Order: sequence, then structure tokens, then C-alpha cells
Amino acid sequence: MTHPTIVIDTREQRPWTFADHPTVHRALPAGDYSVDGLEHRVAIERKSIADLVSTLTAGRERFERELQKLADYERAIIIVEGDLEDVIAGRYRSKVPPQCLVGSFGSFFAQWGIATVFAGSVRNAQILARSFLVKAAKYIALPTTDPAALP
Repeated sequence: MTHPTIVIDTREQRPWTFADHPTVHRALPAGDYSVDGLEHRVAIERKSIADLVSTLTAGRERFERELQKLADYERAIIIVEGDLEDVIAGRYRSKVPPQCLVGSFGSFFAQWGIATVFAGSVRNAQILARSFLVKAAKYIALPTTDPAALP
């Protein structure tokens, strides 16, 4: 089976690694990771907890514009390198109450259909990202919409 080529946005400072997949670096229209040939259809937005908190406070308008772009994609997800428990417990540097941040995650899904997934560690995030990109590429490429026919 041929592995899809994973596209890493050129703005990623410390990109995830995908040892068993070819990768290329190029500017993506939205998100941080995608699949070659599906750059306008599949995307992952990568966040650490610190980056997520910053994005939801000081950079919220820009981030919401990014989410509006991703809402047009067939498959898009936010993967967080951290635990939801850390957010709920307020283990981050901001005075924003945890319930406000958690409310934002629900809003992203309710308004734009983009789920926020907390992977725990960077390693887990990479594993989840690889799985998401491979499966999204497979399902988009399949000519059927019958769920029983999908692998």
C-alpha cells in the first residue's frame, strides 16, 4: 500500500515527524498539516496548551478566521499536545477561567464542525495526526459513500 505524502506547513517551527511517511514542506492555505493533493480538503491545526490559551485570548479573531476557512474542508481537526484535565484545572498561564476555554472547544465543534482533540503528549499527537491524515485521505479518495464498504 502506498502511503500518502504528508504536507507540513512551512510556518511549523518544530514539525512533527512521520517516519513511515514521505513528507514535504510547503505553505498551506489553512492548518498546519495536510495530505498532498488534498490541501484544500483535509487539515490539522496543531496546538500546545500554551499556544491554545494564547490563541483563544490575544489571537482569537485571527484563529476564528482560520476556523472559518477550515469549516469548508471535508475533514479538519484541532489536535492539542496536552490534557484537557490541565485546562480544567487551570494549569496554564492566563487569567481566563477554564470554563471559558472549555466553552470555546464546544463552540468550535457546534459552529464550525471542528473537533478539539486532546492527545496528551507530543508523541500521542503525532500518532493521532498520522492516523487522521491517512484515514481522511483514504475516505476522501474512495468512490463510495456506503459506510459498509469502507475499510
